[in-house]
Amino acid sequence: MDSPRRREGPIVLDRPARRPTARPRPGEAPDRRPRADRARQVADLIRQQLLSVGFENDLLPDERLLANQLGATRNAVREALDLLRQEGLIERLPGVGTVVVGQKVPHDLHRLMGLGEVLHEHGTVVNEVRTVGAVRPPLGVARRLRLAEDSSVVYIERLRRLNGLPLSLDLTYIRPEVGEPLLHADLERHDIFQLIERTSGHRLGAAELTVEAVNADPHSAAVLGVPRGAALLMMERLSHFEDGSPVDLEYIRFRGDRLVLRAGTHRAAAPSSPAPALPAPGSPVPASAEPGDPTGSGR
Repeated sequence: MDSPRRREGPIVLDRPARRPTARPRPGEAPDRRPRADRARQVADLIRQQLLSVGFENDLLPDERLLANQLGATRNAVREALDLLRQEGLIERLPGVGTVVVGQKVPHDLHRLMGLGEVLHEHGTVVNEVRTVGAVRPPLGVARRLRLAEDSSVVYIERLRRLNGLPLSLDLTYIRPEVGEPLLHADLERHDIFQLIERTSGHRLGAAELTVEAVNADPHSAAVLGVPRGAALLMMERLSHFEDGSPVDLEYIRFRGDRLVLRAGTHRAAAPSSPAPALPAPGSPVPASAEPGDPTGSGR
């Protein structure tokens, strides 16, 4: 797997460096948080650096320098490195120091693209087709694809590898008129999105997706090469043609130790009507209000 781009010259983390002291500076409140909380914060900063610009020669600075750069104690840095070691991102080698041993590739969500299209800069995606054929879908799948209950769909299950390493397990249900031309297509080397547009003559438009953390069931764990119960990122994605008609419904389980999901968002314009005022602290909540609904609207 290709390494992320490297920063030239000395390693400088985003936060300005300052030497930690036992006493707070004038005007600063003492940090009385548990050391585990501070270690988690330091681990987040180091992880972000590792996933964005990386470290020169995949070698982290020593604990003293990291503590200076992050404004943390060496004990907090040491515990942070232990957390990252447990995640499989770094390892300490005698006589060498702390080195990067695990990489996560970024998967952008701001465009509707297949995995091969998204990760082409990071290596080669190869698909192991485990199952392909026409099946009777579960009722919930048929409804989301706007099919009659007695309809069939084309079902495709693939293990997807990046540079030879298992990355995701994809379960895909495709409307029959769209999926049947794919039964004899080259599913091992091409994304399904590319094949759908090529065989149907229609462009994909948009998708609805949700992402959640799930534990690896025994089947998924064996296929993806992770322990049972390991944390996976599970994406459900319903894709549509440009005219809004549904095309396919996917359930994709990603290895959380090898991939990070990214998206850009923006804050919408302020609503034209003011939001309902929240009750003052200590005031009674209306009897009709549901939990989390202080206005009593029940919505």
